Amino acid sequence: MKNIDQAARRKAVLAATINKYIKEADPVSSEDIAHEFNLSSATIRNIFAELEEAGYITHPYTSGGRIPTNKGYRYYVDFLTFKMEILDKEKEEIIVEYKRNIDRLEDLLEKTSEVIAMITHYTGIVSFLEWQDKFFYKGISLILDQPEFQELEKMRILIKMIEDKERLVNIINRDFNSKTRVYIGEELGLPEMEGCSLIVSSYYLKDKQLGKLAVLGPKRMQYNHAITTLEYISGILTEVLNRV
Repeated sequence: MKNIDQAARRKAVLAATINKYIKEADPVSSEDIAHEFNLSSATIRNIFAELEEAGYITHPYTSGGRIPTNKGYRYYVDFLTFKMEILDKEKEEIIVEYKRNIDRLEDLLEKTSEVIAMITHYTGIVSFLEWQDKFFYKGISLILDQPEFQELEKMRILIKMIEDKERLVNIINRDFNSKTRVYIGEELGLPEMEGCSLIVSSYYLKDKQLGKLAVLGPKRMQYNHAITTLEYISGILTEVLNRV
């Protein structure tokens, strides 16, 4: 029982550490989260050491706080995030956008990329499988505003990568069986985008998959909100297409 409790506590500390880092973008110290568990800073540091040894967190400075690794983010997405409800206000904003008179498919897909960006506050991307070399994207400035991309060279690389449509669309259009797929850092297979995460979902006409929706953001992304939002928008877009 003691080992189970220790394992649960490690998971809880990892979740708290990643949640705080996602929110504040600063390395997390033991003092930052000790009060959440009614534990001493020394005890939290011991847990940090265990998590670091297991590869879930690391520290950027000798005496600094901890930040998640790719392995930490992957564990967080797979096991520690919870399915949250999209806010009623956000649902209303999305539905209002789709009630506008949109006749052309291109305009509808471009509007969808705009809606994704508006609700998630990251870059929204929409592909159409029959257009191999084309996709729609909005909200590049939203990701460039993130602390991770304040350096001019990082901005330049990211913009170039998004505009290099062929490589990015190949990632977005990969086949997967789940409702939503999350690519974190090096899982994208593009060294230029190792500081990013990409969440992808699909939309359909009848039973035929027409294309993909995606959210591009930093690895320090609000995954639970972004995943829920993308799945909701993919459902609304599918409904709109099947009503035409």
